[in-house]
Amino acid sequence: MTKQQVNIQILNWGPCVVRMKISDEFKKILLDEGEKNKIDFTDKLAGILDKETGYSEESKKRLLPNISEILGVYDQAYCKYRMRNYEKPPQYVLTSMWINYQKPNDFNPPHDHDGALSFVAYLQIPEALKKENAAYKGKSCGPGGIQFLFGDGIRNAITYQSFFPEENDIFIFPAWLKHWVAPYKSDCTRISVSGNIHDSAPLNNITAFAPKYLEKKEKKESEENEQYLKELKGKI
Repeated sequence: MTKQQVNIQILNWGPCVVRMKISDEFKKILLDEGEKNKIDFTDKLAGILDKETGYSEESKKRLLPNISEILGVYDQAYCKYRMRNYEKPPQYVLTSMWINYQKPNDFNPPHDHDGALSFVAYLQIPEALKKENAAYKGKSCGPGGIQFLFGDGIRNAITYQSFFPEENDIFIFPAWLKHWVAPYKSDCTRISVSGNIHDSAPLNNITAFAPKYLEKKEKKESEENEQYLKELKGKI
């Protein structure tokens, strides 16, 4: 098992999304194992990408100790984010894992994943793509960027978080969280690895968080609106 960097970023926004770094050693292992496998994943995924291939069961078993270490960091971050006492990490099941080879004009439309948690790790971000994104002047995530979507329809809510990832970045997030990947024009290949995690432990049974969050927020806003109307009537 390779030691991962533990400097992390926790998004102060709706769902618990964690961004951290993987080691160069683990990045190489992910790339080498991914290139060994020829399992076509195109018909299983939402992406319009040049090439998406799945990791074999043998590869996933070899990679699970490293993935579990990373998810253990997520568990600690999640407890901190939700102001809970830290609990022993549960037993994870790495149900699916695949490597993405993104070429010019390829993209991933808004979609979500199966399971409790998902992740995406970035193995290769070419210089040409970095320059293209840096020159972008729009308001979205820009060429080759990733955008997480949450809270659409909630008044005054921040409904998205956008990132242009760096090499060795890994994002861990609830599997139900919608996200999309923007296309780019540069003549290069961006390589990333994605995976889905299933877990029956209560800590990561967070698929119920979104509807409960929305219900509570809508109820609070409704009560605030009623109070505002009462105060307004009293002034008229």
